[in-house]
Amino acid sequence: VQLVESGGGMVQPGESLRLSCAASGFTFSIYDMHWVRQAPGKGPERLSTINTGGDATYYADSVKGRFTISRDNAKNTLYLQMNSLKPEDTALYYCARPYTRSHLWYQSYRGQGTQVTVSS
Repeated sequence: VQLVESGGGMVQPGESLRLSCAASGFTFSIYDMHWVRQAPGKGPERLSTINTGGDATYYADSVKGRFTISRDNAKNTLYLQMNSLKPEDTALYYCARPYTRSHLWYQSYRGQGTQVTVSS
């Protein structure tokens, strides 16, 4: 299982970023996928989940209405469109694939993450 995130960076409040997660080494289309972030000194926070077909999603209250999760099963890629970014969104963002289809988001393989910093 390999998950490689990209697209992070430093932006000002109110700006946007689009994160990508390139998946390989497994059949991407049969797993629900998650985006998780972890800020310094805090535990991991599940931001969003998308089902295998891409037609059912979950968002944490902290990002609902600002972030959009999507996936392209033909390209084995997961996305996170992040709009109206706030300083409190600053964190290491990573995608996660559950160990098995029965496991939960915190029981997952994770990529190395991509840093998002929101600051004026």
